[in-house]
Amino acid sequence: MSIQQLADLTQPQRDRLAFVELRVRFIGEIRRQDLVARFSIQSAAATRDLALYKNLAPGNIDYDPKGKAYVLGADFQPVFDFPPERVLSWLTQGFGDGEPKHVKAWMACERPSRLIYPTMDVLASVTRAIHQECPLGIEYHSIANGCTEREIVPFALIDNGLSWHARAFDRKSQEFRDFVITRIKRPVVLKGQSVMSHELRDQDIQWARIVELELVPHPDQPRPDITEMDYSMQGGVLRMKLRAATAGYILRRWSVDCSPDHSLRGHEYRLWLRDALALYGVANATLALGYRVPTTRPIRGGTE
Repeated sequence: MSIQQLADLTQPQRDRLAFVELRVRFIGEIRRQDLVARFSIQSAAATRDLALYKNLAPGNIDYDPKGKAYVLGADFQPVFDFPPERVLSWLTQGFGDGEPKHVKAWMACERPSRLIYPTMDVLASVTRAIHQECPLGIEYHSIANGCTEREIVPFALIDNGLSWHARAFDRKSQEFRDFVITRIKRPVVLKGQSVMSHELRDQDIQWARIVELELVPHPDQPRPDITEMDYSMQGGVLRMKLRAATAGYILRRWSVDCSPDHSLRGHEYRLWLRDALALYGVANATLALGYRVPTTRPIRGGTE
């Protein structure tokens, strides 16, 4: 598809074609009803949009008569140059799927930019595997083990504030783990391969478990009233409910002092986890700053 061909289309047409490409590339399929629901258009108009996209980019989509959907073509080449942050916003928050052209900001604003973004082709393979509930064959590069070949069953994305991870069942270790997407190479969606019941999301205890945390102003920092204002605390406490699978990441990102005796020093530690035992059994609690694994198991009314 040439730049001129795109320019000859109306803005609403370009937005719809951009949506077609996002759906096919990152979800793996699109149906007429997806366009009808997203843009409130008639079914006939959706059919014309799909035909137009296929005509302008012939190798990008194929029709699957069995599934009655358009699927990713074998010779897919992206037409739209979506910035990674827009794709990830669309995937995780469900907005921003219009044509990726520059739009003037409503007001001046500066914010820190990310240093690390996953490769879009790798991300697309991960998200298609998640949506289609398929295993994913990967070459994974880890600091501890170097390069290994794995088969994983991904089911969610995790943003730890620095990098994006895929939460997945790892067939090599037979455990649920987080895989840094930038460390994944040569992904292959293994369509048609069955997924076992123990590999499904509802079997991931760390994902299913919700931990309730109470954060308070750090006892060794001045002006706790300002901290209460900044974090919208109620009664001097910020109560949070987090998945166990993400708790360590979030506490580290917020620079929460998770030591039992609030012993960390530095202006960045404005919050303290009042009860560090709330993290007992959380696999990634070691990522939390200052956290120390308790030597005995806490007993609280007979429940963990």
